Amino acid sequence: MKVYRESFEVQSTGIRPTFHTVTGKVQEIVEKSGVKDGICVVYSHHTTCSVMIQECSFDTTYTGLEYLQQDLWDVMEKIIPTCRVEGQYMHPGPKLTEFSKEHGEDKPETLNTDGHLRSALLGRSETVVLADGKLDLGSFGHIYFVDFDQTRARTRQVQVQIIGE
Repeated sequence: MKVYRESFEVQSTGIRPTFHTVTGKVQEIVEKSGVKDGICVVYSHHTTCSVMIQECSFDTTYTGLEYLQQDLWDVMEKIIPTCRVEGQYMHPGPKLTEFSKEHGEDKPETLNTDGHLRSALLGRSETVVLADGKLDLGSFGHIYFVDFDQTRARTRQVQVQIIGE
């Protein structure tokens, strides 16, 4: 049994949720690992980010989002509205605000409750079967890393761990 781990960075815009298609990079890591059959876990330790598998819808909006991504954002906006004003959500409270300040973030940067809730709903990882050294995503599947935090642009890490033979 072999275990291989690698990470890479993506850059979010901070203006709206940022969707990154990471399928190609993950496949490169699978090939580098030498594992032919097993599983590949794609994971985010960022609590306002998600990893999801979905098809590419090819068509894009004027903001650059694929139609399916825009549809997801629109649905999320109805379920979990973007945090636009202090007090819209209970989070962040005074203790978290102070903790964040001590770690270099200001109050507007902590008004990202919607990102936390959306990430909790979608999840922060996906596990993909590896068959013959390839991600078994089916005919239409792609891996997306989504940063739901809109408070500022951020560099995010995508974690990949491969287990198999």
